[in-house]
Amino acid sequence: MAAGIVGFAVAAAVIITLLDTPRFTATTSVQINDQSEKVLGDELDGGTTETSDWDTDRFLNTQLDILRSRALALRVSRALDLDGNAAFLGAMEVSGQSEGMDGRARQEQVLDLLRSNMNVNLPRSTRIAGIGFTSTDPQMSARIANSFAEEFIQSNLQRRFDSTAYARNFVAEQLEEARSRLESSERELNDYARQAGLIRTRNSTSEDSTSSGSGSITASSLMQLSDAANQAQAARVQAETRWAAEQAVPLFSSQVVLADPTVQSLMTKRAEVQGNLQTARERYLPDHPTVTRLQADLASTEAQLNRTAGNVRNSIRADLVAARAAEKQLQAQVKRLEGATLAEQDKSVRYNTLAREADTNRSIYDGLLQRYRELNASAGVATSNLSIIDKADPPLVPSSPDLLRNLAVALLLGLSLAGAAVFLRDQLDDVIRVPEDVEGKLGLPLLGVIPRSQIDSPAQELEDAKSPMTEAYNSLRGSLLYSTQDGLPKIIAVTSAQPTEGKSTTSLALAQAFGKLGMRAVLIDADLRRPSLHTSAGVANERGLSDLLTGQALAADISVQVASGPFDLIPSGPLPPGPAELVASPRMAQLLEELSAAYDVVIIDSPPVLGLADAPMIAALADGTMFVVEAGRARSAQVKAALRRLRGTDPVLLGALLTKFDPEQAGNRYSAYYGREYYRYADGARG
Repeated sequence: MAAGIVGFAVAAAVIITLLDTPRFTATTSVQINDQSEKVLGDELDGGTTETSDWDTDRFLNTQLDILRSRALALRVSRALDLDGNAAFLGAMEVSGQSEGMDGRARQEQVLDLLRSNMNVNLPRSTRIAGIGFTSTDPQMSARIANSFAEEFIQSNLQRRFDSTAYARNFVAEQLEEARSRLESSERELNDYARQAGLIRTRNSTSEDSTSSGSGSITASSLMQLSDAANQAQAARVQAETRWAAEQAVPLFSSQVVLADPTVQSLMTKRAEVQGNLQTARERYLPDHPTVTRLQADLASTEAQLNRTAGNVRNSIRADLVAARAAEKQLQAQVKRLEGATLAEQDKSVRYNTLAREADTNRSIYDGLLQRYRELNASAGVATSNLSIIDKADPPLVPSSPDLLRNLAVALLLGLSLAGAAVFLRDQLDDVIRVPEDVEGKLGLPLLGVIPRSQIDSPAQELEDAKSPMTEAYNSLRGSLLYSTQDGLPKIIAVTSAQPTEGKSTTSLALAQAFGKLGMRAVLIDADLRRPSLHTSAGVANERGLSDLLTGQALAADISVQVASGPFDLIPSGPLPPGPAELVASPRMAQLLEELSAAYDVVIIDSPPVLGLADAPMIAALADGTMFVVEAGRARSAQVKAALRRLRGTDPVLLGALLTKFDPEQAGNRYSAYYGREYYRYADGARG
């Protein structure tokens, strides 16, 4: 029974594991450090303060409660858009249950699913918390676990950001005041510049730039014209030098003239014409047309060459004239701007003062604006005490069902149930199992305990004089010799509550045991429905008790000598149509009186009690009745019912015999005494 319970529990665990939907748990780890304060910048940083272990534990527990909070679950739901998300509901195995819900109910359903399937683990020896989420979809589990970690950090940063609201509001007020002052100073500066006629391009706020008037357009123009006048003077000097050099050399000795491409081309042409004219004069007369034509070409080319060379020289003189005019004009403009600049410097004293004030206000405004932007963009970020160590990846192996864990739980539960079942069976079960149950549950004296046969045929084991069964029946024989005040009863009836409890084997063994003592013993097979003694003794069953009861034979003619006994056996004979009537007839009592006179002991193998009338009538005729009880099969209620039927005829109950007892199953305290080792002889031999 215990093995069955444990096997059933293990089988149920395997079946449940195989039928259960696989669930995947994704875990992300977040480091939680001590919190430090930071309000407006590095100058106000608060260093990490030393705290006690109790404060640290309280802080960590607070962070864990935040992770489990409804607010964080709501942030995750909104970040992943889980409200009414069919994929999420399917991964949580609640598909179809959200139909008909309003928006608030669906939101609460999502929040409950998030909080109930999210788990947080923070070992005491570390500050790295594991945030896990379980669902049937590994991708969904990883997304939600990572979202919990990210939203946890974001919510912490948001609280830090909100904690600097006072600083941001203060800076915002100061920024608005600085902006007003800057606008006022800029407007006043522009009004004065308009009234004074000053045009400034201020690109610097330094003291040198404002005092020197570098931002004035007049001063800038003066500087540019001064540079241009200097360049014009240098160009004029260079032009005069070139013109003086040209005047000192002949026209066709000037390098500038000779370098001109046109002059070079004409000189080349003139040389060609001269060569052709010389060739023609050698061949023709002076008035030949060819000579005349070449002379005209030569004259034209020389005239063109002279004009071109003169133009080149004249261009040098023109450059000199232009350089002189430009220098004169620029110097005049410089003189004019110098006067305007001196007049403007007197007006710039007030302008520079207003410009410095505007620059100061602008610096203040820019500083406050930069600080305000820093507070809005990075409030609390630099002091975040949370960081993700490992992001959750989609798990490859399901976290549940865990076959080994379920088997372990099932084994433990099965062992517990088996132990409880065994205990309850021992407390409530009325089966006769051990020798103590005979007296405790039946109220009968125990005559003996017969161990279970080690071979298929108990009759064969009885042939071994040194077998445990033979020794047990010898012990029973001794108990029967002193079972009454007069010693051994002359007529002993052997019965049981139900068939196959060992009464026939017991009757046969008793006949053999008494026969071996030299006593005249006779064994009667009174079971006229299912006789078995003739088979065990190996004799024919052609004639027997039924013949004696019907008056068709005498006992001396029916009794058979059993060589293995030695004892006499009266088989049942042919099965009669009414066994109960034969047993209840006066002939039965007369037969027993005759046999008791002829034998020292008469043993009757009676039918079972329940359902039959034979056994009570035989018990009434016998001097003593022995009740056979099979260990592990007979129930006390059943046996008590059989005893009540027997007691209806007022028999002499000698006691009960416990048969087929297995000491190994009964426990160690029985195996040592009733086991085979107890019956072993010194030489270990068997008869």
